[in-house]
Amino acid sequence: MNWTELLTREMNSTYQATDNMVGLLKDADLDWKPATGENWMTVGQLLAHINTACGLCCQGFVTGDWGMPEGGAGDADQAPKMPTAEQLPSVDSVAEARKALAADREVALQMLEKAGEKNLATMKSAAPWEPDNQLLLGHHLLHMVDHLASHKAQLFYYMKLMGHKVDTMTLWGM
Repeated sequence: MNWTELLTREMNSTYQATDNMVGLLKDADLDWKPATGENWMTVGQLLAHINTACGLCCQGFVTGDWGMPEGGAGDADQAPKMPTAEQLPSVDSVAEARKALAADREVALQMLEKAGEKNLATMKSAAPWEPDNQLLLGHHLLHMVDHLASHKAQLFYYMKLMGHKVDTMTLWGM
């Protein structure tokens, strides 16, 4: 198996399982967040984040365009600060979330094709958030699929806490 085959399979299965779970939600669920603890995203914020968790980042790795002004996240002396959950954007509807997820999937698959097997297997770069860690392009893209999968699991547990009838088969898209 090569990088292209591995990543295509992982992208397709992860996006499909995520979309299936999102499709079980109702617009009334979007404002829900766990009642205990702090700095939790709402379901709507989680869906907005899921919709940029893979494809948009793959685009950054493949093209070098991260959509940030020159200089990246600010002063070199300061580490970038993560926004609080309250500062994160939200989707307005489940339909919007599913449409954005499908678009992100298309971007991810397009970037995989644009990169090509040779670059996936040989080109090294560093993520803007970890500039001293050079990895193969294929490895970076796999991490982005893992990023989406992590938030898919987060959504799964949100849904269980909300009382949705989801189980392991739902999590894995079966």
